[in-house]
Amino acid sequence: MTKYSQIFIAPSKYVQGCGVINQIGQHISLLGDRVLVVGGKSGLAATRNGRTQSLAAKGIFQVEENFRGEVCDAEIERLAAVAKQNACNVIMASGGGKAIDAVKAVAAELKLPAVIVPTSAATDAPCSALSVIYKENGEFDRLWILPKNPDLVLVDTEIICQAPVRLLVAGMGDALATWFEADACYKSGALNISGGRITASALALARLCYDILLQYGLQAKIACENKVVTTALEKVVEANTLLSGLGFESGGTAAAHAISEGFSLIGEMHSFTHGEKVAFCTLVQLILEQRPPEIIQEVYDFCYKLGLPITLADLNSAQVSTAKLKKAAEISAEPGRGTHNLNVPISGAAVFDAIMAADALGKRVKSGQPLV
Repeated sequence: MTKYSQIFIAPSKYVQGCGVINQIGQHISLLGDRVLVVGGKSGLAATRNGRTQSLAAKGIFQVEENFRGEVCDAEIERLAAVAKQNACNVIMASGGGKAIDAVKAVAAELKLPAVIVPTSAATDAPCSALSVIYKENGEFDRLWILPKNPDLVLVDTEIICQAPVRLLVAGMGDALATWFEADACYKSGALNISGGRITASALALARLCYDILLQYGLQAKIACENKVVTTALEKVVEANTLLSGLGFESGGTAAAHAISEGFSLIGEMHSFTHGEKVAFCTLVQLILEQRPPEIIQEVYDFCYKLGLPITLADLNSAQVSTAKLKKAAEISAEPGRGTHNLNVPISGAAVFDAIMAADALGKRVKSGQPLV
């Protein structure tokens, strides 16, 4: 008998499509009748028309509250107080990753249903039972593993295609790591975020995520550039949001995300999105794992044609000192980090060497030279 159970977790309901914001009332009516809607100025505006009409049609009260920008304990407490003052029984996010994490935390604190309406496909945060908590000054504080996943994730692709193209591409960069990290965790016997072994379902969904990105990624980027909803865009939004979310949470994370955490030490990278950094770190993981050259070539080609970083220069870090890069590598190789979910020996020196090798291969790709 195995020591650990297999565990697969997911949101209760996932709804995606062009114009589905106009259906949100019927879905929320199954959860409650008084909604606190949290988001930034643009996030709230993106859903307001369809949301207001749909909620009113079902007799659902709503109150909007501006998210103040940081997922910290003070903001979580403030939003929880607003919900109590208005006797809200549903907490909804309308916006990006941090607003989403804040809403999930508030809902957990109040033991109320969480509804997530992302306004871009830049992250796999919408589906997960996880909130990243920061200090008020923006420094990382802790990861909060929540009691359950959101009750409803509603993704309107008509809204998504209006967001900056860079956000969609960044979401593809984050999703790119999903298959390779889940596969690495499965091979090494690592546990997923729920503390269980990986199910065959999680592994298959992670692979599907990768296959969709390869087949439809460029077409989806072009659709977003032209602000139109196509089959390719729909598929990539599902990969970025649902498949990546299920894949990372029930499949596990490994070196790609661990190295991106180490890169938080490098100020020159702070203007880049999470997904942009994870894309480059996925290349580093492939080198650490000694994946077949044709796979490495495939991933480099994908990143290059999408405009994702494949060199340190692409992350504004060509001039970063060797000492700082080595320190970032050491952080990513600390005990307990996801780098140790690989089936290879891990050290700071090994990670640093892989970073430099990834940079060198990226330069080769840019010069038009094949890797195999």
